[in-house]
Amino acid sequence: MNGDTAWALYENRLRRVSAYIHDHLDEELDMERLAEIACMSSYHWHRIYRAIYGETLAATVKRLRLHRAAGEIVRTELAVSEIAKRSGYPNLQSFNRIFKSVYGMPPARYRKEGSHTAFEPSPDGKTKAMLDVTIREIGPIELIGVAHTGSYMQIDKAFETLFGTLYARGLAKPDMRMIGVYLDDPDLVPEKKLRSIACVTGAAEVPAAAPFERRTIEGGDYAVLRHKGPYADMSKSYQWLFADWLPKSGRQLKDGVMFEEYLNNPREVSPTELLTDIHMPLV
Repeated sequence: MNGDTAWALYENRLRRVSAYIHDHLDEELDMERLAEIACMSSYHWHRIYRAIYGETLAATVKRLRLHRAAGEIVRTELAVSEIAKRSGYPNLQSFNRIFKSVYGMPPARYRKEGSHTAFEPSPDGKTKAMLDVTIREIGPIELIGVAHTGSYMQIDKAFETLFGTLYARGLAKPDMRMIGVYLDDPDLVPEKKLRSIACVTGAAEVPAAAPFERRTIEGGDYAVLRHKGPYADMSKSYQWLFADWLPKSGRQLKDGVMFEEYLNNPREVSPTELLTDIHMPLV
């Protein structure tokens, strides 16, 4: 078996394991079972996974579960006990403890006082957050990415495939910028039909073989909102950008795609320290 064949096998195994994790977050995910799906010994598979993704399987499962849970806390009225159950935790106490260790407060308090509340208007009609919007003129951006259909909160599944495949094929570069392109309005399109693409820049030489596809972001003026905090809060930033900033800006929205640039890595910083530039195309 040559090196290319070996890495192709790893690539397929990475996809199988990543897909299984995302599809079974509400179940008990046994590390030995994941190694079986990868068709490798637990000892070797865990080392390969960590080398590719920069975190352990257990860390990935924890991060994805809490990401989904934070979104449900912010966007739904589900009981915290139900969210804990859906997140695969055996009891509410353990969920509360782990959530607090990552998000800085227990889930019930986070629902009332979390970072998403900074976007809610105060009695004077102004938001509590200091929101940073700049107008930037950018040139066309050439991207390569992996398509995703479904909730925008689950685009991380496509990013897992994107980076796993890039590393397995020896195509990853340290200067690649991470971009999410969002093609549909979530207020108009059913969640299960939302289309998005997990992308990177600097991939002009990367062959557009499956699962990759090429995408070009049109150049021009963009309103760029710097969002700091969990991805679960992102919908609040969009709401403020459209409902508050745009009408007061004197600018008009261009018929183009919205995209996000992720400035740091959710594997390396806490959710409260995540930085995202949201780009709105302008006429």
